[in-house]
Amino acid sequence: MKEALRAVREELGPGALILSTRLIATPGVRGWFGARIVEVTAAAERPTVSDRRHVEPTRTVDRTTDEITARLQAAGLDDVLARDVARALPVGRRRGATAQAIRLTLAEQLAPLAATDDSYSPIEVFVGPPGVGKTTTIAKIAAQERARYGKRLGLLSADGFRVGAVEQLRLYAEIIGSPLTVARTPSELERALASAKRPLLLDTAGRSPSDDVSREMLRVLAGRRGVRTHLVIAAGTPAAAARRMFDRFEDARPTRLVITKLDEAESLAPLVALLRDRQLPISYLGTGQNVPEDLERATPPALAAWVAGDDRQGAGA
Repeated sequence: MKEALRAVREELGPGALILSTRLIATPGVRGWFGARIVEVTAAAERPTVSDRRHVEPTRTVDRTTDEITARLQAAGLDDVLARDVARALPVGRRRGATAQAIRLTLAEQLAPLAATDDSYSPIEVFVGPPGVGKTTTIAKIAAQERARYGKRLGLLSADGFRVGAVEQLRLYAEIIGSPLTVARTPSELERALASAKRPLLLDTAGRSPSDDVSREMLRVLAGRRGVRTHLVIAAGTPAAAARRMFDRFEDARPTRLVITKLDEAESLAPLVALLRDRQLPISYLGTGQNVPEDLERATPPALAAWVAGDDRQGAGA
């Protein structure tokens, strides 16, 4: 209240008349509930009409920006993104900014992270550590393509180390009606790629690219055109572990990112700083285990919803 009254005196002068004061709920993203701000209505005589226009002092603007930044930080956003979002809000909308306005601005800031090309390359490769959902992601993509457009994508498993993974993909292939090829050696992989008549979704073993067999498989892929590689990571991966994962699979030369198991993570916010730093466009968001529905294309509104923890309300908007 003291700060509000001081701001009134600084803006309108010591003769300002206080008309009303009240406490109102602070609007904002999730986690803001319960906070209050002071709203003061005041008036003062001015010599001319032109002098009565509202000019928000720079210090007041900065204070509002700092407040929004602090709220976003409390919601889990890193300092840089929180500040970028607060500053990107129009000055006139910062005071009392609604959750929707902030989320729209957040979506704008996250737009560079969303892959814009939704077409398929001849060979779509999925790499990543075990257990992140590579096989399930491939099944979802193929099932959605068949259900929505009646098209069959080819499934190719190069994961000869885990029999269960091959059998899982085989079961999905039978249900979807997609052809499945298993390549356990580099020569088998070469033959499978050479005979492909449709876009292929390639499932790989969850092994480091520096592994001898994995390196030979990658050598086969490196010599071909039309290959696009997706690194698959789980949303709940700690930032430090995710950074090591990026480094570990750097030799696979991924150009896209798939984030899975969003339903098991409270928010994407802890990974945003790393994602912005690595600048790897996100192609898909895995939101659960159900095939094929729990998969969506990564769009700026969907990313903003998952970062803000508002996934069920805003994802796919």
